[in-house]
Order: sequence, then C-alpha cells, then structure tokens
Amino acid sequence: MRVLYFHQHFSTPQGSGGIRSYEMARTLIARGHRVTMVCGSHMAGQTGLSAPFRRGRRQGAVDGIDVIEFELKYSNKDGFLRRSITFLMFAVRSIRVTFTESYDLLFATTTPLTAGIPGIVARWIRGVPFVFEVRDLWPELPREMGVITNPVILSLLDWLEWVCYRSAHRLIGLSPGIVSGIIRRGVRPEKVTMIPNGCDLAIFADKSAPWRPPQVQAADLMAVFAGAHGKANGLDAVLDAAAVLRQRRRPDIKIVLVGDGQFKESLMLRASREQLDNVVFHGLVNKTRLAGLMASTDIGLQILANVPAFYYGTSPNKFFDYIAAGLPTLVNYPGWLAELVRDHRCGFAVEPESPSAFADALIYAAEHREELRDMGGRALLMARTSFDRKLLGDRFVEWLSLSAVESSRVSVPAKEGDP
Repeated sequence: MRVLYFHQHFSTPQGSGGIRSYEMARTLIARGHRVTMVCGSHMAGQTGLSAPFRRGRRQGAVDGIDVIEFELKYSNKDGFLRRSITFLMFAVRSIRVTFTESYDLLFATTTPLTAGIPGIVARWIRGVPFVFEVRDLWPELPREMGVITNPVILSLLDWLEWVCYRSAHRLIGLSPGIVSGIIRRGVRPEKVTMIPNGCDLAIFADKSAPWRPPQVQAADLMAVFAGAHGKANGLDAVLDAAAVLRQRRRPDIKIVLVGDGQFKESLMLRASREQLDNVVFHGLVNKTRLAGLMASTDIGLQILANVPAFYYGTSPNKFFDYIAAGLPTLVNYPGWLAELVRDHRCGFAVEPESPSAFADALIYAAEHREELRDMGGRALLMARTSFDRKLLGDRFVEWLSLSAVESSRVSVPAKEGDP
C-alpha cells in the first residue's frame, strides 16, 4: 500500500517536536508499505532533509520515508495572521501533490484543521480512501480560549471540520474527548477509533547520560516542563507556584521550563522581576538530549490553561515522554490524564488555578523521595502496558489497512506470522 501522509509539523527524533508521525510512518514501512510524507518547515522540527530548496520545495529519503518538504517556515511564536497564512499556503501546495503523486490511501493529521483539505480533494475528486487524524478539536479549542472570536471565521472552521469528518472513510482521535467530539458531528462511531499519543520507550526508557542545568544542584528536586510556551500552556501557573515556594523558603525545589514559544519572553521577564530564582529557562533540545534531562528529573509537569475543552480533548506529547522516562507527573487540570494519574497512583492531580496546591504537591514530592520513585515505577509500567508506541503503531497500521481493503484498492500485507 502506498500512503500519502500529510503532517505540516513533521519531525524526526533529531528535532525537538513530537515524533508521532515519524514513528507511525516507520511502522507502516516495517509492515511492507510505502510512505510519502508531505510537510512544512517547523522551528522545533527537523525533517532530516538538508539539500537546498528549489522553487520552495525539497525532497529526499529519510529513514525509508520519502519526504517532501515545503519551504513554509512556522514557529509557535508567530502571530495568528501569519500562522493562518502559513496553514493555508501548506493546504494549497498539498492539493497539488494529491494530483502529482501515485498513492493508494491519503492520510492527514492535524493541527491545523486545514491539513484535511488535501484529503477532501483525494476523496471526492480522485476517489482515493482518506483517513483523518484529529489531534485537537477545532474550532472548539480556539473558540473557548478566545483566540478566534470572529463569527465568520468560526463558521468557516465549523464547516471545514464537518466536511473533513464527512469526507474521511475512517477517523482517529487522540483522546476520549476528541472521539466524542467527532461522533457528535454525526460520524458513525464504528468509523472512529482512539489511538493516543504514545511512549517512545526506546528513547526514554533506555539509559541516557543524565544532565541538569547548572542552576540545579544534584540534591534539588527538579520538576521539568518540556513543551511550547504559548497561551494554551498557561505557564503563569508554574510561576505562581514558584512564587509560593519562594515565600515558603524552599530553594531546594527547582522548576525547569524547556522549550520556546510566544510567551517565553514575558515569562522570563516576570521571573526576573519577581526574583524567582527557583525557575530555570532552557532552550529547545532534541529527543536524545531531552532523554538525558529526563533521566535526571524527579517529576514531570503536565501544564495547560484551565480551559474545559482541554480536559478530555488533548493528548499532549510531553505527558507520554514523562511516563516513558519513568517519571511521576503533576497535572494541573481535570480530565482523562488527571484520572490516569490518580487511578495508577503515578503522580499528582492538583486543582487548576491553585498555586498553593501546586506548591504543596512539589513540597510533598521533595520530602517523600522513596514514594516518588514508586510513583515513577508505576508510570513506567503504565507506559509499557498501555501506551507503548509499538503497540499503538500496530493499531494505526491496521486501521489504515482496513480503510484500504474496504475500498478494494489494494491488497494489504499480512502481519508477520499470520497465515
């Protein structure tokens, strides 16, 4: 089966972005399929291509994946208008690819929602099976966050969401809330499955060279947030907790914020203004470097703004990186991840917008190191048994294969060992 795979923010492990699409493409290839990945250029990503762009495009093989990269630079520091233009340009260029490439199935993953446009074209004009993966519910999330308020734009996004869902032969949601949201739009439940983000155990569970920023002592409790510093992340909550820790005179607890984004500069200015020496800012790191940091981390921080749509409607990469590294996790909002943490006793679920509760959890962790290690062990067990990327990759390939078989376009290779 030849799969044309669209992910605007594709990255290999050499980048600092999520690598779900890389791993899923590699799983498809391992099962005998061919994959062409179509993507843009991302500040945090690394596509694996280094040749110069020609007419805004470059192409080459990366670990068995045929990668087509458009010279469309994207950063989460960009404003709304610039990001919107980049998304639309990627969709337009992607439509052209749907007519020039040879493929049996088109797969597209958000964000953005415009990633589904080439799938709509493939389904209705070329008659090719289309599988759509939804990582965030649009426009529900930007509407609740107040990022988009124009009723015309929201109506257009509502319409595009509906068309994407109705055009897809099958859909994948990354969280329970996403699956429910798709079904609420009138999609039959049997056409939708949940395949959450997964744990890259080969990267994070294996022994890595541990390291800490110079500001963090070996005896300090180190809590790490590794991800974008944007509006959705609500990282002022971390600084609020750091202020409480400073008031309580706990210099032995350090919070490390790894990454970049639109709000990083303002967060750094606030930390400096309030003399929050217990907060350490660090730049982007690739997955190998991040694994080394995780090997020295005591607790991971899963932080989001207190927006109800986030509770069940997101599947953050960072959470699965934390548990893959055997780290207990502090979650500062309700929802399915907080429930996982409580049910598996592998971290702390604190009420949102409560700096005292946040600080209390970190102080408890610092004073109960043995219990913290036990939590980490349970986190790793959950990662291995429920969220191993290899297991989720098999489900992913099977779901795509069923779409192709149902359309009678291709014969799909059997699993190794099948008759």
